[in-house]
Amino acid sequence: MESRWNGLKVGNLLAVTAMVAWWVLSGQRRVSGQTANTTGEEQIRQQQFDAIAFRALPVEQPYAFAKFLAQGKDSELGYRDNKAVPASGEFEIPLDGWSLLINADAGTPLREAARSLQLFLRNNMNVHLGIKEGTSGPSFRGLSRTIVAGSRSQVSGCSTDLDGPKDYQIAVKPELIVVCGYDEAGAMYGLYNLEERFSLRDAPFLPRGLNTVRHSLYTARMTLSGLGWMEWPDNYLAMLARYGFDSIYAAPYANPDGTVAPGTYSEMRRVDPTAIHDLIKRAGRYGIKLYCPILYDYTGTPESAAGLRKLVRHIVRTFPEIRGYVLLTEGFYAGEPTWDSMNSAQWIRKWADGVKIVTDESHAINPSIEVLPWDYGIKFSPDSVDLKKYVIDQLPKNSIPLVTFENGKSFKFDGEEGSLKDYAISQIGPSEVAQAQIADAHHRGMPEVYAKADTWASWQFGTFPYLPFPYQWYARYKALEKYKIAGVMESWTYGFKPNFIAELRNWYSWSGAPPLSSLLRAIARRDFGPGSEDLVLDAWKHFSHAIQLDPDTGPTVGGNNAVADPFFFEEPQAGTFTLRHSFWDQKTWSENSFVNPYWPFVFRGYMDGYVLYPDFTNHENVAAEYAKPLSLPVFRKYLLLAADEMRRGLESYRQAAMAAPPSKKEHALKMVLVAEQIERMLRSNAAMLEFENLRFELSNEHDPASSRGTLNRMVAILQDEIPRTEGALQTAERDSRLGYEWEEDYLYSPYTIKKKLEVLHEELTIQIPDYRKRHGM
Repeated sequence: MESRWNGLKVGNLLAVTAMVAWWVLSGQRRVSGQTANTTGEEQIRQQQFDAIAFRALPVEQPYAFAKFLAQGKDSELGYRDNKAVPASGEFEIPLDGWSLLINADAGTPLREAARSLQLFLRNNMNVHLGIKEGTSGPSFRGLSRTIVAGSRSQVSGCSTDLDGPKDYQIAVKPELIVVCGYDEAGAMYGLYNLEERFSLRDAPFLPRGLNTVRHSLYTARMTLSGLGWMEWPDNYLAMLARYGFDSIYAAPYANPDGTVAPGTYSEMRRVDPTAIHDLIKRAGRYGIKLYCPILYDYTGTPESAAGLRKLVRHIVRTFPEIRGYVLLTEGFYAGEPTWDSMNSAQWIRKWADGVKIVTDESHAINPSIEVLPWDYGIKFSPDSVDLKKYVIDQLPKNSIPLVTFENGKSFKFDGEEGSLKDYAISQIGPSEVAQAQIADAHHRGMPEVYAKADTWASWQFGTFPYLPFPYQWYARYKALEKYKIAGVMESWTYGFKPNFIAELRNWYSWSGAPPLSSLLRAIARRDFGPGSEDLVLDAWKHFSHAIQLDPDTGPTVGGNNAVADPFFFEEPQAGTFTLRHSFWDQKTWSENSFVNPYWPFVFRGYMDGYVLYPDFTNHENVAAEYAKPLSLPVFRKYLLLAADEMRRGLESYRQAAMAAPPSKKEHALKMVLVAEQIERMLRSNAAMLEFENLRFELSNEHDPASSRGTLNRMVAILQDEIPRTEGALQTAERDSRLGYEWEEDYLYSPYTIKKKLEVLHEELTIQIPDYRKRHGM
């Protein structure tokens, strides 16, 4: 059986096999809950594991993952285990002789799902399945060795419990599998669910007598591309359908007709309308529809209202297939969008008036169009409940509010209070304001409430393809269900990349999913091999607890870039041109250009930026400011507690990967490296904040003994950070997904991490020794 990413090289495999044998015999812990004797032993274990992993895994060039996904390579798909045998109560689809029967009038999405199952069984399970076409309402009599798939009108004898779009039934009878959908979309997702069941079992086995009816829990599930702005290759679209998505959000920050409204984002890319038409056609092959933004600066004047009406009518008539329009306060304005104005009742009323115009004009052409006002930019702190409820009260009743699910959720560490700054999974949600908005919308009788809610990745670690916290994610899925969220935008610009958390999410987007413990055990067995399930589940429990301890709650230095973030001891020379002596203001220019002149290798970002930028005048302790509203000691304490919890889980995770069979080895190693990089991110963040705090204190110290102690601690921090950064570099070189987030492209790449290492070494070997000499220490 080949490995999931084209296989380990034979020489590497032999070397790794020998090293794994040595690892296992050398006696690392075997029992969940036990720990190694010392932290030093754990560090040695990590170094030994990393040496094995880095030797085994090929180096990837940046963007390599995008090429894999454009080719349709999904590393999460299971491959047949030739040693697997059906358990009692299971039956096996044989290598040959079975057929898949669909209706001759079946639509393209169902046909694509049938073709997908055929290819999956052939390429992954060594089963050759023919596809046949029949007439409406086929009787099961006389059929054998057949999978029948279709809607209620195409397949007789379907369950009467199918009661809504995307619902499906899977019934296993002797020599027969029936997949019946409420509609063809249901039958399509039922076929994809068969793929998932075979994948989890590592074999074409199904339970005898299986008869399950699964109800779709969501009207709409949408995601953004994980490859880039308007990058939607066909194989990638097909992959989205397999993971249960029915919609995509395309061309963020651009009107689909290519127009740029006055006062909106003129610096953003303009979309070519022909690209939207093409995407509609290609996505439709897989049952996927489009949501797009509408951008406009609505000022409330008669001329502005007329311009908005004209724009909406043009867009809706040009693209009649678009399912809905997202009106985000970043681009759908109501006059000048300043922080003060956006949080005023006057601005909100004017914005809602603009939403009403879009709703009225859209529905006059097509009443089924969804208009999703998204009030992201309006204050979402816990004390803003009344303000956010006011937003809901002003919206037209026939619009569908898109609530930001977790942003602003309050938390407390050691008695110190804070709230989520932006998309995060450390808190499950909903936030106080989201909960109030959801209740208010339901009370008003609005048709549905949608939510922007991350379900596999988050801006808390925005450069990761997924975050391995399954128990925490599951709690969010149940919260979305509890609060009757009907539709979900499930990612922002980190987008979708195939992963086991998104697989979990897919299962829990329909009723009738297996219990969490059973499903996670099946995923662990498939990804790490039989016998390691307890180790993997132990790791995932530790990881899921670790994220609850993480105080870093948004798109900041630590959560996104810490492993590549330089520690500044002295003010560096500018890496790009500066305006220090110009009539231009340097600070304003830097903010407007998104460039940090001292570290031009990373986009500065919109808010705090992705590099900790010291105040070299030493008037402000930047580290303490970063930690607010928590104190710096409490902030660092919980970063390290979270890292320690990740470390405990990694002990089990590494052992499971070391025991993985050759066919699963590469995938298992990469899963561990992702988790290791999260631990590094947490520890690098804590180290960076301590280093900057000490640098600030050093500037105000006058006692040589105290200064000497401060310098000694800074040296120790650098000595710890260098090997951690070297590990981050090797990891990023072997997983091109890490560091990537297309809104800013690569926030960190191997090149950036190498630049950080140069700075760390220079500080350790030149800058700090020179400082000691200058100050007689």
